[in-house]
Amino acid sequence: MSTRSTSLVLDGKVAMITGASSGIGAAAARLFAREGAAVVLTARRDERLRALVEEIGEAGGRALAVAADITSASDVERVVRAGVDRFGRLDCAFNNAGFATAGTELHETAQDVYEQTMDVNVRGVWNCLRFQIPEMLRNGGGAIVNTSSVAGQRATGASAAYVAAKHAVLGLTRAAAAEYGQRGIRVNALVVGSTRTEMMDQVVRDVPRLERQFEEETLQKRMADPTEVAQAAVWLCGDRSSFVTGAAMPVDGGTTAA
Repeated sequence: MSTRSTSLVLDGKVAMITGASSGIGAAAARLFAREGAAVVLTARRDERLRALVEEIGEAGGRALAVAADITSASDVERVVRAGVDRFGRLDCAFNNAGFATAGTELHETAQDVYEQTMDVNVRGVWNCLRFQIPEMLRNGGGAIVNTSSVAGQRATGASAAYVAAKHAVLGLTRAAAAEYGQRGIRVNALVVGSTRTEMMDQVVRDVPRLERQFEEETLQKRMADPTEVAQAAVWLCGDRSSFVTGAAMPVDGGTTAA
């Protein structure tokens, strides 16, 4: 007789996921729901979010779509409030939304590209933390996962602005983990390697040589499927990772080990 536990990793929890309309975020939405969480999904593309909510509902899950721009503090506050109003609380969050560029040297990067890169990747995470943390404190704790990147640890083929932004995400993660560790909130980051997403497809269309480079720099010689990254986020949001906080967890096919 097998003694393996069949319990759901996020059974009964309420999770907020940003960047949920495609890629890693959409994969996470499906996986978090399958693992028992009620999911509050946000991104700018409302139609995609609503289709995903319908899909999750048809599979027996619970989901709420709230279209928003995470660079707007008021938008993020609205998403968090809508989730709490619907499901009663917020237990965990996967702050995954991002914006990447590649192929342009620092001195040739347009000011608006720099600003958008920093706004989405840094201000967006900042906004999420500011409004997620108070709700978790009210409930005695929670778990937050922020999406960083291999570019958060070293220069890659991505733009200098993206490298700087993903370094900043790791800084925010560590600072938040230190500030709230004794108050029941764990904060971790994923150091994500090259992943087959809509954003990645655009990057390799713009700079075709990067596709082979990204694949070759991993020990597994391939890019990740979005669900492989989402699996790590599920574990970090669940109680099975209860002694993990302030971590930068590689989900990169061994890129940072090489």
